Parts: sequence; C-alpha cells; structure tokens
Amino acid sequence: MSWDAIVVGGGHNGLVTACYLARAKWKVLVLERRYVVGGACVTEETFPGFKVSTAAYVNSLFRPEIIRDLKLREYGFELLERDPSSFSPFPDGRYLMLGADPTFNAREIAKFSARDAESYPRYVAMLERVAAVIEPTLIQTPPNPVKPGIGDLLSLGRLGLSVKSLDGSLGEAVEILTGAARPILDRWFESEELKATLATDAIIGAFAAPSMPGTAYVLFHHVMGETNGARGVWSYVKGGMGGLTQALAKAATDLGVEIRTEAEVSRIVVENGSAVGVVLANGDELRARRIASNVDCRLTFERFIDPQQLPSEFVAELERIDYGSASAKINVALDALPNFTACPGGEPGPQHRGTVHLCPDQDYIERSYDEAKYGRASSEPVVECTIPSAVDPTVAPPGKHLMSMFCQYAPYDVAGGWTEAAKNAFADRCFAVVERYAPGFTASVIDRQVLSPVDIEATFNLTGGNIFQGAMSLNKLFMFRPAPGYADYRTPIKHLFLCGSAAHPGGGVMGTPGWNAAREMLRAR
Repeated sequence: MSWDAIVVGGGHNGLVTACYLARAKWKVLVLERRYVVGGACVTEETFPGFKVSTAAYVNSLFRPEIIRDLKLREYGFELLERDPSSFSPFPDGRYLMLGADPTFNAREIAKFSARDAESYPRYVAMLERVAAVIEPTLIQTPPNPVKPGIGDLLSLGRLGLSVKSLDGSLGEAVEILTGAARPILDRWFESEELKATLATDAIIGAFAAPSMPGTAYVLFHHVMGETNGARGVWSYVKGGMGGLTQALAKAATDLGVEIRTEAEVSRIVVENGSAVGVVLANGDELRARRIASNVDCRLTFERFIDPQQLPSEFVAELERIDYGSASAKINVALDALPNFTACPGGEPGPQHRGTVHLCPDQDYIERSYDEAKYGRASSEPVVECTIPSAVDPTVAPPGKHLMSMFCQYAPYDVAGGWTEAAKNAFADRCFAVVERYAPGFTASVIDRQVLSPVDIEATFNLTGGNIFQGAMSLNKLFMFRPAPGYADYRTPIKHLFLCGSAAHPGGGVMGTPGWNAAREMLRAR
C-alpha cells in the first residue's frame, strides 16, 4: 500500500499540512511517535481529573485563515479570551495589569509613570506598523537568495516596497528584527515595572537576556496574532491546547487522512536522491510519492537520513542552527487559587485570568541569565504563570485549579545533569518565587509535573528542548530558515519537504509552516 504523502510527526503543523493535502484529494498518512497527536500542542490528564496543556499553553498566532478553511470551530475548537491579559505583582505591594482596553492600560501604567502611560499607545502603534509589513511575509514562501528566479526577484521587490513604506519607522523595524529588546524598552519607557512586564516576552524560549541581540524579534514575534478577530490578544484554548490539535485531527480524518499513533519513524528511505518512503521502528516500510517532515532539522537530516547524502554546504548551514534552550515547564494541580498580596482574593478575579509575570525589573532577568550562561540553573528564576482554570473551568475538577509555569533559566547542559533531585530543586526555587508574591501557594499544591529541557526533548522530539525547533535569530529567519536556498520547504532530497517550525516562519503555535508547506508540495512536480 502506498500514499501520495506521508507526514512524519503529528504536531499541529503536520496536521495542517495533512488537511490541506487531503483537501486537494491526496491520500495522506500521518505518523505520530506518541500515543496522542498534537506534538507540543497537546492536552493530557497528567493529574486525575485535570486537563493539562503539557507544553504549549496559550494561543494567538494560529492563523485565522486555517481556522476558517478547515472549519475547526465545527470540530469543537474554541478560543477563550483573557482580559486582562497580564498581571504583574511587585515586591512593594503594587501591581500592573494590561489588557485590551487602552483606557484601562493608561490608568494602570500611570500608577508607575504618567509619561509611560502616554508613550505606551505610541509604542503599540509602532509595533503594529512594523507588523503590517512583516506579518504578510509569514504566509508567503520566502525568495531564494542563492539562485533567484523572476518570482524571487519580484518577491524581494515587493518586500522592499513594503519596508520603504515604513518611512520614519524603518530604523525601528531594523532594530526590532536584529537588535536587543532592552535598549528599545529603555528608550520608550522609564518605569521598570512596565519594562520588566514587556521584557519577559522577549526571552520566551530563548537562551538569551533582554540585552542581547535577537531578543527584540522574539518580543515582536509574540505581539503578532489575534483572537476572534482582536489583534494582539492571547487566549486559552477551551479544554487545553489539545483542543486545537484534536479539532485538526478530526478535520483531517473527515478529509480522509489516516492517522497512526505510536508509529515511530526510524528512517526516511532515499533512493537515487529522492525520498520514497519511511521505515518505522518496528521495521515496517511505508511508501509515498512525497514525504513531509514535521520534526526539526537535527532529527530529519541526521537521524532519519544519512548526512552523506546531503550537499556539504547544506550540512554546514544546518550546523549553524542554535538548539540552545534554558526553559523549563512546570504544571501544577492546586486546591486553591494563588492569593496575591498585591491583589488579594481567593475567587477567580482579573489577577488570575492572564499571564502572571513574577519579575520585578530587567536587572532581575539579567542576573538570572548570568547564572545560566555558566551552566547553572538560576537561583532566582524568571517565572511566568497562567491559570487557565480561572477562565476555563473544564480543565480542573470542581473547586480545584490548574497552573502552568514557564520558567527560565534552566540550561539544557546544566552542571551535574538534570537528575530528579536537580529538577525538584529548581522547581522548589520556582515555587519560592511564587510564594514570595502569593503566601500559602506551596501549601495549596496537590501535585506537580516538572519538565526540564532534557524532558522536553525526550517527550516532544525537540532537540535541546528548544521549543522553536531552532533559535529565532536573524541568521535563521525568513529566507535563511533553515538554510539559504532551502526556505521554500523543499530540501536537497527530492520529494522531501519540511512542514514544521524548523521552516519559515518558525516557532509558535501558528500552523503557518504547515500551511505554506502544503501549498509548495501541491505546486511541486
């Protein structure tokens, strides 16, 4: 038996690719190593009665066009808006909330700086101007800078005209794409409370401090997107992040896609320079006209393929991909909501709905990073928390709550290795940070799951625990992701395509790499 396409990896991008190919009447097979599809965008009952978003935990970047095309709402996909979207308590007892209402934001920011309250709308408008130029490129196949054809030259020309339209914002756009987040925030604002809140978005998934080049793009990457038509609004997926991938799986199945779980791929079969199938860990060989890999480049081109079958210059480019990670994920079952000193309350309130930033200033982030760069997990971690049960009661039993903690910095290559003792010691330090702002938190913990970068790698096949399948740095974005000349989802192996975050436009729960890859597969001969 053979297929038109086999998709290796049933994460959200792989499922998107499968759906679009099946819409074109292709016969498609999706192979997923784990017992459940979804990749890092998954819901699991880690604790009895709790629906845990094991890895990815909030949504905004997933393309609305895909939601409409695949009719995902008809399959149970629902976004739950968070307003306010963020809550930052501070050691002096004050707090900052930010949401969708500009008047509310101005009032909140003015508690710390009247000047910043006036600057913030201009800062947001500046980001939106840059986004208006950059965001359309996300759903386009990047041009080939190595051997440009007429289409590539036209694409570059259109991009140049779009960039030119920025006029006075051009310098800011270049800085956002190449620079560090901290100088930008320092120039726009004077309040450390506001700057610290914004700076945490610049380090999500990055082994970097806000003062380092490249973090401005990570900051910018997280302000794009929308929820139910509202720009820049992040949301929970009802029932956990698996609500998205389960909807995709149902849509795929209805389109005729065959999905196999616990079907680990051990090798991509290459004959005469073309991918013709895969071999599973159990020895089964499956054949297809096209293969789409939803896993990262390290796995695709080093584990699944003999690198000697690849051009040396391509291999050299792959070696430049940075898989460094310093992020840990802690999932926590609670029998009570955190009661924050700065904003008390034991019932679900605005302080519980959005992302809780536990970071007093930018220097705190820098000090936390300084330890990690020498191979030590931070003694004072940067902690971001979300409590989805405050908005979505379906994810926890009655009277209980669920917390997701994204913690930095926890380097992959930590001194002594990520033993159970090391994981628990780091988790205890993260809990101590929460306890500082919400006394009694630790006593409310029913159970916890601690995922180090090593665990993230082992569980989700993410090399180095890097949640983006490779750093989102300028040398590996747009026409350079994953390598110059191969940003069109094709690879040096004929009929082998990349459809995951390793390809343009990179990481995050977007679905865009999968959508773009399907388009190119349908165009290819």
